[in-house]
Amino acid sequence: MKGLIPENMLERGIMVLESQLDPLRVLFEQRRIPEEGWSDPQIKFLLTVLSMMDTDKDPQAARVGEREARAASPLVSELAADFCHGIGRSGEISAAQPKAPGASIMYTIVNTLASDAIRRFGAPNLKHAFLLPMSTGMSIGLTISAMRQKRRGKGKYVVHPRIDHKSPLKAIELIGLEPKIIEGELEGDAVIVSPERVEEAIDEETVAILSTTTFFPPREPDDVKEIAKIAQEQDVPHVINNAYGVQSREIMKRIRSAVDAGRVDVVVQSTDKNFLTPIGGAIIAAPKQETLDEVSEQYAGRATAAPATQFLAAILALGIKNYEKLRDEQEKNRKYLEENLKKIAEECGERVLKVYNPVACAMSITNRDPQKVGGALYNLRVTGPRALGPTDYGSCCEKYPTGYITMNAAIGTKHEEVEKAVQKLKEALTQVM
Repeated sequence: MKGLIPENMLERGIMVLESQLDPLRVLFEQRRIPEEGWSDPQIKFLLTVLSMMDTDKDPQAARVGEREARAASPLVSELAADFCHGIGRSGEISAAQPKAPGASIMYTIVNTLASDAIRRFGAPNLKHAFLLPMSTGMSIGLTISAMRQKRRGKGKYVVHPRIDHKSPLKAIELIGLEPKIIEGELEGDAVIVSPERVEEAIDEETVAILSTTTFFPPREPDDVKEIAKIAQEQDVPHVINNAYGVQSREIMKRIRSAVDAGRVDVVVQSTDKNFLTPIGGAIIAAPKQETLDEVSEQYAGRATAAPATQFLAAILALGIKNYEKLRDEQEKNRKYLEENLKKIAEECGERVLKVYNPVACAMSITNRDPQKVGGALYNLRVTGPRALGPTDYGSCCEKYPTGYITMNAAIGTKHEEVEKAVQKLKEALTQVM
């Protein structure tokens, strides 16, 4: 470049370029989530450089295989960040792909940062993690399939404290096992499942225990610490569905305590609910690397790279500081939501249910039809609330004493959105008399 422009201008330009590229150097050297988030051009540059290493970008190549990363148009390729070969090999999702050196490097970085995220956001004793390009429910199914291998194929039941959510149930059935549901019990306003009842359900036919940390009130999180102790005593694999728990410091403390106190084989969490990505990925975390290897080997075939690139872009854009800031905002919004629901409840003769949940809270609905309240909210353009009657599927027990509505203040929710939703709830309650 010498001679093209004056020397002092060239030096200044190189200085700027190096400052833009320095975060990439630090990433490859340290292999940790950056403290400060990256800019979009920096993230795009990283993805472009890595994707250009894959064999489908080789202008001299003769591609005669049945899968050669051919794309119908540039847009189709862009939708996978140009990683058209995907990730993994037919025998193992985490294996390097000969046709995709760049994608293999990208996926290795993703798994390194996923592990870093779980450790630094609250569970340092979950020392290993990797990203599965499947949503939480399917990832749970794959994980429990690996647990069955630990049991040498013996047994047919998964002990599952009742959560009225179809995804984990379908995941268990998909792999040819049966859920052994432990019914929820009322303790004040809260629906809980006691660890003692979990222990009573374990027998020689038990493949694993599937506990849950995050669900909608009135269901409270499972006592994963006590369940972990039981799993260790009974020598039974224990999988925790931590769907949207990473965002919560309180939930992650519970996870950490469970790992320290007993047996936790795998913890599964969603990328979209925790890291603000499109739906389609889950992070599988474990205290032991060999457990992750067993889960990885259960995946059949190669996989799309899209969820991996989306997580990579999200975690680089956020950085540690921005993510912790989002957690702070989540906690403030959760407090603000409960305070305002209490005001509304007092005005209309209802009450906020006393249920431990760091992300959501619920208000009783006794003198209106909950379904109509939910419908009115939807028409008022509020998405997310769950309005249920006493016998509706969702309360995690046979019959809850009252109808109720649940609202969330999850990570990424803005204060003004909570404020607007609360105002719309007042409107909905006025409409449905």
